[in-house]
Formats: sequence, C-alpha cells, structure tokens
Amino acid sequence: MPHRRFTVDGLALTAEPAAAGLHVVATPIGNLGDITLRAVRTLAGVDAVAAEDTRHTWRLLSHYGIEATMLRYDEHGAAARRPRILARLEAGGSIALVSDAGTPLVSDPGYRLVREAREAGIAVHAVPGPSAPVAALSVAGLPTDAFLFAGFLPAKSGARRSRLAELAAVPATLALFEAPHRLAEALADCAATLGGEREAAVARELTKRFETVVRGSLAELAARYADDPARGEVVILVAPLAGPAPVEETDVDALLVAALARLPASAAAAEVSKATGLNRRELYRRALGLKA
Repeated sequence: MPHRRFTVDGLALTAEPAAAGLHVVATPIGNLGDITLRAVRTLAGVDAVAAEDTRHTWRLLSHYGIEATMLRYDEHGAAARRPRILARLEAGGSIALVSDAGTPLVSDPGYRLVREAREAGIAVHAVPGPSAPVAALSVAGLPTDAFLFAGFLPAKSGARRSRLAELAAVPATLALFEAPHRLAEALADCAATLGGEREAAVARELTKRFETVVRGSLAELAARYADDPARGEVVILVAPLAGPAPVEETDVDALLVAALARLPASAAAAEVSKATGLNRRELYRRALGLKA
C-alpha cells in the first residue's frame, strides 16, 4: 500500500502501511473529534477493518476520508468469521478491530479474536482512546481509586437483582451499561438490592450535544427516571459502601475507657475492634496501659 496524504481538521497526515497483526482501535463514543491521530493513521493503513456494524463504522471512516476494506465481526457471526480473519493475519496481513463506539472488548465479542490471535503467535497492538465507563467516572464525582466494570445487567428483574446481590459488597465504584428503556427499572432494582441511600450517578449521551450527568442516591435517581424516561446511551455508576469513619486517638481512648468499666481488657479490646475496625492486639495493649 503506497503512502497516502490526507488532512484531518487542518492537520496534514500521512497514512503508512500498518504493521502486521491485529490492531485494537478505540473509536469515538459520540463526538467524532475524540478520535486519536494514531487511530486515524492506523485505520487508513491497515489491510482491512473488522467492525461490529460496517455501516456505522463506514460513517466514521467517511468522515475522515478513509477508504478501507470492511469485514463484519459481530456477536452473532463471530464464530464463523473468526477463522477467516485469523487466516489473513497468519498470512502477514494487518487488520484493525473496532467496536461501534469506544474501546473494543469492553462489552463486545472481540476478546475471543484477541485471545486466539495471541495463541497463534500473531502480534496484537493496542491503539487506545475513548471508553464510556472511564469517561463517566471522570465527570461523575464518585470514588475512582477502584472501580469494577460489570457490563450490561440482565434484562429481567429477578436475574438483575441476583446479579446486583453478587456485586453489593464489592469495595469499588460499580460501572454498568443499561438500555434507556430499562433505566428506571434497573435503578429501582439497584436501590432495592444495593440500598437506596447509596450514592450513584447516571451519565447519558457522553460527549454528545445533550450530555447529562445526574448524581444522587439510588432511591432519588430511581424516582427521577421513573417520571422522566431517558434517551440515548447510558452508564450507571454506583459508589461503594461507605466504610467506617476514621477514629481519632482520643475517641479510641474514650471507647476503651467506657468498655473497661464493664469488661475485662481482652473483651473491651474485642468490642472496640469490632466497632472501629482497628487491630484487636493493638487495642488490647492500649487497654492495659489505660488500666495501669
């Protein structure tokens, strides 16, 4: 493939042949301006682009003036099409894997292709970029030191509540995808299973014209969207259970003194440890010091 020059938003780019192997390319989740320059060059330089919906991806490629051979790779036909894609890669070809929006493999069938490519010794290249769960976390104002992406919840309420019960004690912010027509029901099940007081956020139409992020308790959000159905792509975020508040040194001593008035040192230390989460042995030594 010869080098080809083209212009993107006033920037002159050169498309060179991409390296052999599978290129996992993140694409915009809404705003087309969010694509990276490396992603544009890669899409223009590979032998073919494997996409969930070729019509959807064709619109993206057309926007940037990219001409590419398109291969359909979606959940329904993945098993049948995967061997043909792997055969092209084993022959030294270069193929870009894209999803309809965001980073491939996040709630789509791409991981099987990546896994089999690696097992066959084929190079797999990451071309990172937009991701809806990460975008939602970045603007919601909920804890981000640890988070769990749990994909789409089951469509039926019983199965949905069972899945939420499995996630209830996870010590991280939960990131969930949900269809807009099921949002109110899903939030109601979240409130019933995880606790209506838990802080949460609903991020809708991220990066698009009508982007909204609404934060509140699960009970408040369930009530809001029961009266005002959502439209567009939705990410639900649920904050982790609040842990015990930090205990000051003087508060620990006060708790131990009160417990020692009723209990021996070992039992007092156990009681205060259970209430504060502090180390029982350390509290026992502290209790002995207070008694002395």
